[in-house]
Amino acid sequence: MNNSRVSFSRIPIKWKLTLWSALLLFLLFAAYNAVQYMFVEKWMKKQAETTTQEDMREVLNYLLEKEFTFDESELSSIRGFLEKVNGKNQLIRVLDEDGAPIIIVSDNLTEQWLNAYPSSSLADKGSWFLDQNLLLMRSPLTIFSFNGTIEIVKNIEDFEKLSSAFFRIMLICCVGAIVISGIGGGLLARQLLKPLQAMNVAMTGVKQKGLQERVQLNENKNDEIATLMKLFNEMMDQLERSFGQQKQFVEDASHELRTPIAIIEGHLALLQRWGKDDPAVLEESLQASSQEIARLKGLVQELLALSRAEKEPTYGDEMSSHSKQKMEQLIRNIEVLHPEFTFQADLSLLSDVDLFVSEQHLEQIMLILLDNAVNYSGESRKIELCCLLGETDVVIQVTDFGVGISDQDLPLVMNRFYRADRSRSGTSGGHGLGLSIANRLVQRYDGSLLIESKLHQGTTVSAIFKRAARK
Repeated sequence: MNNSRVSFSRIPIKWKLTLWSALLLFLLFAAYNAVQYMFVEKWMKKQAETTTQEDMREVLNYLLEKEFTFDESELSSIRGFLEKVNGKNQLIRVLDEDGAPIIIVSDNLTEQWLNAYPSSSLADKGSWFLDQNLLLMRSPLTIFSFNGTIEIVKNIEDFEKLSSAFFRIMLICCVGAIVISGIGGGLLARQLLKPLQAMNVAMTGVKQKGLQERVQLNENKNDEIATLMKLFNEMMDQLERSFGQQKQFVEDASHELRTPIAIIEGHLALLQRWGKDDPAVLEESLQASSQEIARLKGLVQELLALSRAEKEPTYGDEMSSHSKQKMEQLIRNIEVLHPEFTFQADLSLLSDVDLFVSEQHLEQIMLILLDNAVNYSGESRKIELCCLLGETDVVIQVTDFGVGISDQDLPLVMNRFYRADRSRSGTSGGHGLGLSIANRLVQRYDGSLLIESKLHQGTTVSAIFKRAARK
């Protein structure tokens, strides 16, 4: 039993669909023919009974109307009427009260039928289907002092032949149905599996050639399989982008790490050769190495922050209340660090709303945006903050009037380690991860980060948060 299950599970799905569809169609056709055959057979027997019952009624009406006493002088007249009424392959008998036949009229039906049943076991009235394709019907007859029985026997062999022929035709049709359903099931399975085979070919191409392979779509189809194929292509697009970003991330991270490591390695080699005996060289190397280690430490911390921003779950009950006071405190802290800058903030609209973001992440996001605004303000020393309210959203905007971002660089500034040549020079001290971290943190709370910028005119970064329901 288990072996048959294993062997059946190894059959290709094409043949499984073919076999199951053929079997289902055959069973439906066989059930339909079986019901039809039983109905026809029952109808033919009913017709035979109805015809015989009409003959019986006609005989009884005639005998009762004439009030025969069944004397010898009346038997010839009765026989003549019965011969007229009697049909093909039928026998009519009149029996006395002892069961002895008085009159027998037969048309191609001998008395051998009497061997088909014991007459003593039958009732005086009713109908029975006997062996040898016979229908027997009996009815009592009482006229004055005469008590007898009218008996009609009908050969229904013709009905049985018709039924047998009908059965053979249905059997042939069932065999034809097996063949047709097998062919139809194969064609149906082939048609249904064609998109899946295309996906199989695409997956094989992905395995052999790379992530650029896609499934060819038929724009005229919009069924479930077409939706699955579209989803597969979208998934491959996303996967290709993810692999591209991962590759770019590894390359960029390697580049960022290679420079400070090379500097530290060079100073250590210098010290190892002869610099350790020169106090000036020793001091310079230690100071440079410390700076590069601090740079490495900052880079690692930013990478960890980015990783946490992508992997940490979002909790539905997180929100930032008293956002206005926290933002004002944050601006005062920034002003201490950068006393040469002027921060103009209009955050009055935040007094009556709570943001759907944790206080820690709100502070981290705004620190990144303000730090970028300071780093890329150029000659300008003015930074503006404002707040806009929507029905379900809160927008916090940070605007600087510095170097700006070109149209070519603007779509790329949120990529990891990306720094435009003109707007993100290496002298700023950043690693190109700040906006990536801020964007990931905002997206964790179903928000978005938008950037508008003009080269040499300034940049506005809008952090859009959901409004949280107050408890």
